[in-house]
Amino acid sequence: MRGLLLRIGVIGVIVVGALIFRDRLSGSAGDLRVGDCFDEPGDAQNVEDVQHHPCTDAHTAEIVFVGNHPDAETYPDLDAFDAFVYERCVPAFESYTGRDWETDTELDMAYFYPTSEGWPSGDHEISCYLVRLDSGKMMSSMKAATN
Repeated sequence: MRGLLLRIGVIGVIVVGALIFRDRLSGSAGDLRVGDCFDEPGDAQNVEDVQHHPCTDAHTAEIVFVGNHPDAETYPDLDAFDAFVYERCVPAFESYTGRDWETDTELDMAYFYPTSEGWPSGDHEISCYLVRLDSGKMMSSMKAATN
């Protein structure tokens, strides 16, 4: 019984630690949520992990939208992903930042989309994120309520 309680205690400490330090750990790009800040992975074709940061630390990207592309039998082409992003992520950008995406001179948006290999197994998630037009770092959240 004592060993079981010790194991449960250790597992509890690990879980609590992971929750507390989540914004400082490298993690799956698929685990990003709205408001998460991270470093954009660069020119990688397939992104699996990203480096999380507290939004008060220097970072190059911030999530504004996470959602699933409508189910389709075949994998969408890039134009279909772009259309989905324009329809869903542009309003999210504007709501999140309080800025007009078309006229903003500081921020732009990029997105992660599923691979053709993951599509048949149900990975249809698209994550849209803010980046600076000058590729510089952000030092705080770009959420309108925190600016």
